[in-house]
Amino acid sequence: MKLSIIIPCYNEELSIPKLIDNCMNIINNNIEIIIVDNGSIDNTFKILNKSNLPHNIIPIRIEKNIGYGNGILTGLNRANGEVLSWTHADLQTDLSDVIKGYNLYKKELLNKTCVVKGERRKRNLFDAFFTFLMGVYCSILLGKWLHDINAQPKIFHKSFLEKLDNPPLDFSLDLYFLHFFSSINIDIKSFPVFFNKRQFGVAKGGGSLKGKFKLIKRTLKYIHSLKKSL
Repeated sequence: MKLSIIIPCYNEELSIPKLIDNCMNIINNNIEIIIVDNGSIDNTFKILNKSNLPHNIIPIRIEKNIGYGNGILTGLNRANGEVLSWTHADLQTDLSDVIKGYNLYKKELLNKTCVVKGERRKRNLFDAFFTFLMGVYCSILLGKWLHDINAQPKIFHKSFLEKLDNPPLDFSLDLYFLHFFSSINIDIKSFPVFFNKRQFGVAKGGGSLKGKFKLIKRTLKYIHSLKKSL
């Protein structure tokens, strides 16, 4: 198995049928997809269980949601691929972006000389400005250039997984991930991805203005905890 793709889901019952279709469009013998029901209280896992999935599309269930990061880390620790990745289940990110990023940087990924992330394009001005300001603030405090921190996918060699030291279990995981690799001088490669409008449900992170303020508060708290550890 060359590539594992982790997709955490929380209350995504309306998105699951389309997500499964998207998975079926990219799956092959060198890819496994682990769909993590991260403690949903709707029918997300019931729909996954009733779907006729091939052996390399694997649904797993976490009974209690304790954070976005925990869902991703649970999937990563179950993965068999030489290269690991994660992306979103909400259909705002194109699942084929993972394949694109992997193919663009396959040599460097397999040689463990880089990690790969998306860089969102054609976003609305407010969201792009918000992302830019957060990136600048994080970069100044942590002394490393970190941009579009929450863009997906993230792709890296499995050997790095055991080196992650106490990664956060919440939405700070993306920030931790980029800071960790920049701190050990692993090149962070970015490639353009397009961020679609959410088709179903509500954003779990910073989708609304209220959500953005909550995300800012959590992120600032985590940035300062990282700063203290430097």
